[in-house]
Amino acid sequence: MLRTRKKPLRTCVGCRQKSDKRELLRIVRTPEGKIEIDPTGKKAGRGTYICKKRSCLEKAAKGKSLEHSLKHPVSPDIIAELAAGLPADDNNGEV
Repeated sequence: MLRTRKKPLRTCVGCRQKSDKRELLRIVRTPEGKIEIDPTGKKAGRGTYICKKRSCLEKAAKGKSLEHSLKHPVSPDIIAELAAGLPADDNNGEV
């Protein structure tokens, strides 16, 4: 009898929807205090997950949920740097 493995679910801090961990983008605050995108999902530090859409990043930044989940202030420069790595939304943030 084969057993299927459960897929780990994570919640996007922007839109608050649950998705498979591998479908979301991990943002991590390293032990040195630097905030960066974690493409591997294995970097050391406090992490949070967000959909791969700019609208979710903007919503998370505007509502301060990104700062709250990372427990660290996030400057607008870092938000712009993170947004540069995300594709533009073509469906106005709707899923």
